[in-house]
Amino acid sequence: MPVESGSSAAARQAKQKRKSHSLSIRRTNSTEQERSGLQRDMLEGQDSKLPLSLRSNLLDLFSQIEREFENLYIENLELRREIETLNDRLAAEGQTFEGADLAKGALKTKASHSTSQLSQKLKTTYKASTSKPRSNSCHARVGGSRNFSVTSWELWGGDSWIVSSFKATTSRAVCQLVREYVGHRDGIWDLSVTRTQPVVLGTASADHTAMLWSIETGKCLLKYLGHQGSVNSIKFHPTEQMALTASGDQTAHIWRYMVQLPTPQPVADMSQTPCEDDVDFSDKDEADGEVDGPNDCPSVRIATTTLRSHQGVVIAADWLVGGKQVVTASWDRAANLYDVETSELVHSLTGHDQELTHCCTHPTQRLVVTSSRDTTFRLWDFRDPSIHSVNVFQGHTDTVTSAVFTVGDNVVSGSDDRTVKVWDLKNMRSPIATIRTDSAVNRISVSVNQRIIALPHDNRQVRLFDMSGVRLARLPRSNRQGHRRMVCCSAWCEDNISCNLFTCGFDRQAIGWNINIPALLQEK
Repeated sequence: MPVESGSSAAARQAKQKRKSHSLSIRRTNSTEQERSGLQRDMLEGQDSKLPLSLRSNLLDLFSQIEREFENLYIENLELRREIETLNDRLAAEGQTFEGADLAKGALKTKASHSTSQLSQKLKTTYKASTSKPRSNSCHARVGGSRNFSVTSWELWGGDSWIVSSFKATTSRAVCQLVREYVGHRDGIWDLSVTRTQPVVLGTASADHTAMLWSIETGKCLLKYLGHQGSVNSIKFHPTEQMALTASGDQTAHIWRYMVQLPTPQPVADMSQTPCEDDVDFSDKDEADGEVDGPNDCPSVRIATTTLRSHQGVVIAADWLVGGKQVVTASWDRAANLYDVETSELVHSLTGHDQELTHCCTHPTQRLVVTSSRDTTFRLWDFRDPSIHSVNVFQGHTDTVTSAVFTVGDNVVSGSDDRTVKVWDLKNMRSPIATIRTDSAVNRISVSVNQRIIALPHDNRQVRLFDMSGVRLARLPRSNRQGHRRMVCCSAWCEDNISCNLFTCGFDRQAIGWNINIPALLQEK
């Protein structure tokens, strides 16, 4: 009988040890075991500087992610079949639903759980994975933000088919898509319009840049390259040509810009269709390919002021009235108030139990509202210099994605619980209006003059409501126009003739819309 040498025995034991370690994560069936073993054998035959045990652990993690998406895909197919059956039954009964209010049914519960859970995972992963290295543990688990984003958002687009299957009633108000602003290499989190001349559009993207655009031509005028992480927010100074951006690199930057507007070109009429007559014929993503950014666009790389006090991702920032102070909101559960001239920290606003998601300032008073994943939003009062008061509002059951002031005495809050609530600053014990939707709501905006609320949704839709909660319109969305991924933010600019509403999303584009507001209000 042959005797095994000491060196070969040691090698065999080491290999068995690696094998036992790699199989520490339980497999669900023999097919997965065979596939995992084949992949592991392929890894052993490849050259890499990583230790084999580390590569094996990474393979196990990727396998878990693959199984999770397979389960979601199967569940999505089951939900589609159930909805087709329900639609057939409703069609036979001659009934139609607006918004598909199935809150008492098992189908609504099942769909809500899967879509909301996936949306939260993707938002958190993306904003963290494009940040500094301390947040890269999440980045490593999904194998990099770029590859993960394409596959995951394709799946998310599939889930949104559930919502778009229910055809809403037709509105006669015309909402026209005027222009698309394309040039970012990743999803756009936020956008804003300057309050001084020249009036330009600003966008903040996960590609680590902020861009300024000509509203009339769609041309990129300036690119800011000073951040090392995802740019999560952009706001403009009320009287000067300065921008404030918040980033995943744990900083907020104030930077100056100078732009020259190009000669306006004739606007092509891209749509004459009513707001809700467009049918989603296809979920094909025409923007999934790499988009070449503007090569001739001037750039700014150095900030005038850098604000560094946060210990986590800075998710939003805004100017206080007058522009002498700014407020920032962070995942470190605090909001900071800074002096612009000295860059000094004036106040640290603590009290939220979880990460902040948004902050907003009042247009005429020294008031700040912060939103959080702890399902609350807080109102901070700095009108008395000697003391600042805070009020906590618990009107939602899930993450409050944004809360914004109106010109009057109202606050409007949106949440992942699929509701938007209107509050009176003089009596905020309970909302004066509640809007219930079929998808999570992201960063909302309210028009200054007519106070129309624009709701950007996870399911790629944008809806318009008045302050009393009456639905006015849904912006057109089909395979030919509109957003093809989650809509992250909306911003009004009523004084602009060509485009008075802007939206941005994770399809890497911002869109300028012309909303016929008189016709919209006439429908009420």
